[in-house]
Amino acid sequence: MVGPEQPLLPGEEVPGPEFERKAEEIIGQYPASRRSASLPLLHLWQEEFGFLSERAVEWISTKLGLKPIHILELVTFYPMLHVRPSGRINFKVCRTLSCALAGSHELFAQIRARCGATVSAGHGICVSPDGSYSVEFVECLAACGSAPAMMVDEEEFERATIDTVERILAESGEKEASQGA
Repeated sequence: MVGPEQPLLPGEEVPGPEFERKAEEIIGQYPASRRSASLPLLHLWQEEFGFLSERAVEWISTKLGLKPIHILELVTFYPMLHVRPSGRINFKVCRTLSCALAGSHELFAQIRARCGATVSAGHGICVSPDGSYSVEFVECLAACGSAPAMMVDEEEFERATIDTVERILAESGEKEASQGA
């Protein structure tokens, strides 16, 4: 949970017309209670801006006609909602029983060490000082039979090892080199 030592960042994000359109579309899916659109709007904001700031809480609460505390309680409760920017490459390692028994905790430690992800970003997310990488534990990724499981951004990897991580990092470096050339 976000505590006094980790307040929300102020934020200066400004939603554009396309974002406003998507928000209205989401709200329209909940005619009985606009409050029900809270989580989908938080996800939309996070997808657009990378994390949830004070500005996000203010904007969403105003949009839904709610008190900001009703949005803030969601932000501080759900670990998939980020109150700090995640790394450009985000490792999500399953921590539930099957994966833990198969070595996910060791894999998590190896990824943190390999990427230098030591800066806390709240909710157990660790980010590298340069913001390139983040690593976090997540709940079940539904790959118990092929543990340990992890996701990198939105791609799932089963029977993940540090070799898997090294391959991902090498491939991401190659992509950056080809895009920068």
